[in-house]
Amino acid sequence: MKPIKIFAITAGFAIAVMILASFINHRDKALVKKDNLKVDGKGFAVVELFTSEGCSSCPPADALVARIQKEDKDKQVYILAFHVDYWNRLGWKDVFSSAEYSKRQNEYANWLKLKSVYTPQIVVNGKKEFVGSEEGNLRNAITTGLQTAPTSTLTLNAQKDQGKLTVQYHASGAEKNASLFLAVVQKAAQTKVERGENGGHTLSHVQIVRKIQSLPLGAGGNGNTAIALPDGFNTQDWEIIGFVQNKTNGVILAAAKSDFSPAVNANK
Repeated sequence: MKPIKIFAITAGFAIAVMILASFINHRDKALVKKDNLKVDGKGFAVVELFTSEGCSSCPPADALVARIQKEDKDKQVYILAFHVDYWNRLGWKDVFSSAEYSKRQNEYANWLKLKSVYTPQIVVNGKKEFVGSEEGNLRNAITTGLQTAPTSTLTLNAQKDQGKLTVQYHASGAEKNASLFLAVVQKAAQTKVERGENGGHTLSHVQIVRKIQSLPLGAGGNGNTAIALPDGFNTQDWEIIGFVQNKTNGVILAAAKSDFSPAVNANK
């Protein structure tokens, strides 16, 4: 009789485990569904990637933000790839690099109290930084941003006007020490790298910042500005991404983007 009792106890335990597993699975599905509802809220995520064609650790980060860009194209996720210039002295000059972007990364080092800068680095909403290839951290930071209702708003309208871009903007709820940043972004490009750590490889990039301009927000938050056209600009493959940033601590308060369709007033 003992073997029968043992079998009965084992079978009962197995059934209990199956029931518990079914409950957990049902609960997890419910939580995912609930999280998806939250993500569809009014939050946003500005993802700044500091990268370089001269850095062998950077291609995985470039590939990661490319996946995120594709997956989150219908969400308020704004990716900005800043190509820093301090790798240029090591054998390959990144054609998209700028000392201005290295300076911006150093500003984050001060705001976030970091001892040094590095690549690849990602900063989300000016609040959280981590290694640019860390997918879990990036997805978590994006989810947090999308679930957090902003206290400020921004709308943009950009048009090509002869040899320049004209951008109209309206920011509401911005703090007194905030500035508006407007980034001219090339959506995609490839480079055949001939020297340096990535020599012999063709690298693909997305959301490349080709120019960035800042201006103080005046009373009412309304205004317009002109930006000179970068080389190679066209209205199909480029866009404007704007964000309002606290200049004391680096926190990003609002964000929006605009393409160059005549009938579009975008706050995507």
